[in-house]
Amino acid sequence: MAQPNELTDTSRLLTPADEIPISRFRLVASRVIESWPAKISLAILVLVVICSLVPGLVAPRDPFAQDLSLRLVPPAWSERGVPGYWLGTDQLGRDTLSRIIEGTRITVLVSLFAVSVSGLVGVAAGLAAGFYGGKTDAIILRLIDIQLAFPLILLVIAVVAVVGPSLTNLIIVMGLSGWPRFARVVRGSVLTVRHLEFVDAARSIGASRVRIMSQHILPNIMSAIIVYASFEIARMILLEATLSFLGLGVQPPTPTWGGMISDGRKYISQSWAISLIPGVAIALVILAFNVLGDSLRDALDPQLDERL
Repeated sequence: MAQPNELTDTSRLLTPADEIPISRFRLVASRVIESWPAKISLAILVLVVICSLVPGLVAPRDPFAQDLSLRLVPPAWSERGVPGYWLGTDQLGRDTLSRIIEGTRITVLVSLFAVSVSGLVGVAAGLAAGFYGGKTDAIILRLIDIQLAFPLILLVIAVVAVVGPSLTNLIIVMGLSGWPRFARVVRGSVLTVRHLEFVDAARSIGASRVRIMSQHILPNIMSAIIVYASFEIARMILLEATLSFLGLGVQPPTPTWGGMISDGRKYISQSWAISLIPGVAIALVILAFNVLGDSLRDALDPQLDERL
């Protein structure tokens, strides 16, 4: 029986970056959580995920229940605080902590789906621009330049004001507003790998362009996409809070962090916590995603550690 020829073994040619061993994933995970800031960030994000999945089990009270006799109560540790209302109440006597926990669901849902939309459109555009080049690259780059020429927040506000402030519209508009950044990151990564040996090997055995992009180039740039997505989630959280603050996000009575800040600013002289605490929640979650993104970037960069 003829022995397989290594030069014609397509299975070897088509796997330039053989599947990453499980040990590498463990090594990356250990590097991500090796610092205290990363551990704290992961703890915050785990808490955010739990609150977004089962807010009813975490929230101490009904976030929609009103009690005007307890309106604008300060946090429980304050001098005029009421036991059980750990973060105080809003202008309608609703528990602030419960509303922040309930608002986590909207924040996480909108941000994750918006980043997914941005990623799908941006990765496809970036792959096409970087791989095909020529007119395809020029057209996509001009589209990117046109969208980036408009101030992002003004563009999103204008579109949301036209199509209406609903959850679906918010996700689509926010997602489409972020695809140019994904496309630029992916295009730059594709340009660095499209002429490497494993791509030439795949071409030499007749692999189609779609197969080369999806099975050879995309897996090799996935680390850059993952790292950028972690930063983009933080940006989407801030964008959603901004739109909710302006009244263009998810509408009341559904609680959102930006909407809570907007409602509380009218009563800031009577209760300092009503706007500050949702703002602190936004800042902590954004900081946690940014720290996680930095840790992922370092862990996935083979130049920083020969073990990878």
